[in-house]
Amino acid sequence: MKDKKTRVRFAPSPSGELHIGNARTALFNWLFARHRNGTFVLRVEDTDEARSDIVFQNNLYEDLKWLGLDWDEGPVKNGAYGPYRQSERLDIYKRHLISLMEKNLVYPCYCAQEELEEERQNLILSKRMPRYMGKCRNLTDAEKNKKKNEGRVPSFRFKIEPQVIEFEDIIRGTVRFESEAIGDFIIMRSNGMPAYNFAVVIDDHLMDITHVIRGEDHLSNTALQLLLYRAFGYNPPVFAHHSLIFGKDRTKLSKRHGSVSVGEFRKKGILPEALLNYLGILGTSYPNAQELLSREELIKHFSIERASKSGAVFDEDKLLWLNAIYIRNTETRDLLLKLLPFIESAGYDISGVDEKWLIEIIDLVKTDLVILSDIGNHLDIFLDDKYKLTNEAKEIIKNDENSNVVRLFMEYLKNNNAEAGMLYSDALKYVKRQTNKKGKDLFMPIRAALTGKTTGPQLDKIFSILGKDAALKRLNNYFLQTTA
Repeated sequence: MKDKKTRVRFAPSPSGELHIGNARTALFNWLFARHRNGTFVLRVEDTDEARSDIVFQNNLYEDLKWLGLDWDEGPVKNGAYGPYRQSERLDIYKRHLISLMEKNLVYPCYCAQEELEEERQNLILSKRMPRYMGKCRNLTDAEKNKKKNEGRVPSFRFKIEPQVIEFEDIIRGTVRFESEAIGDFIIMRSNGMPAYNFAVVIDDHLMDITHVIRGEDHLSNTALQLLLYRAFGYNPPVFAHHSLIFGKDRTKLSKRHGSVSVGEFRKKGILPEALLNYLGILGTSYPNAQELLSREELIKHFSIERASKSGAVFDEDKLLWLNAIYIRNTETRDLLLKLLPFIESAGYDISGVDEKWLIEIIDLVKTDLVILSDIGNHLDIFLDDKYKLTNEAKEIIKNDENSNVVRLFMEYLKNNNAEAGMLYSDALKYVKRQTNKKGKDLFMPIRAALTGKTTGPQLDKIFSILGKDAALKRLNNYFLQTTA
């Protein structure tokens, strides 16, 4: 029976939009919790006052909801371990700081930022590991008072003694750090805000987090956090550090690689199911190397142990391939609802358009859509006020032979009546008999004149949606444009 006590957390800092790498971390935690019938906690680490913004917090909530990553505890939800915003937990951190001070495990540091930077540069120049060298560790009371009288407000540093820090990681196995390479680190800033490693240890313990799943860039943080767990006498959670996401050039994914936030992909017209599927298989594997997985399949087969140690390359082409599949597989009426904002943003007013007719169009063109915003390039062939001959279309039908094909097709439509599908088929047969044209030589001039383009859905289906009257209007316009 699966452990129902599993508790994991996703703890972003609201200092920007939700990065695709952080979204993958959130997904791994969510899948781990759902696979084990556990609890997924959302905690907002907003103690960096200069960078945290309520707008980013609200966008974070919306992006997670859009992806379908529902949290069991956290902001805007009740929970027994709250509050879930670090800015509302400051008294908790202060009490823990006092407990470490009473154990003589921390000390005030009065070093200015300029002094710390100078020390760092000197260490780098001497080819040594940059770290704090303990300048304030053994200050006398008199020296401390002198610093205070100078108006210096101290931060507080945790004392590190020589030792080997070792832990077992679910993905990476045994990980070791030498404390000599770390140096005494800040746990409380001079402005009274807790440092990341300090607050995380306290929150993870008090929120009863059993597993911490995060990126490999936190490995060194884990070493520091383990020292704090020991200092408090807390049992640490189980750790799993997954690989980071890279661009195709094997550098960390950033804006120079293109879209990097969930919001950007959302605005482009990526479906949440497709993005979730892609992030779910990125840097891990599923049985039989399956790549197209539903939410339920992702949950059922997820295993953090199968996550790769090496960096995962973000391939946007593969995401687009998946997205096109999800678009094709979406029920047309549901797809129309998803497309409406993109139709409007493309400049189309469809308030007076018959919904049934619009669904017919969507059903026809959805196999050509890669992203939802592509819809703007496919509707104009069906709306008379958007009909326009492209240069490629003009080029194809400017010679007499191709123009004659179009003229004969229009002639037949004028003089005959039948169901749209039959009328189109009979008209083609008539033109073929009159010209001996076939294949591309027969279809392309008609497509160019009828749609104004040289590519698109099947011509017979376009004709069926347009109908005889609209088709004749288009063809008449074509001859008016080409003879003007």
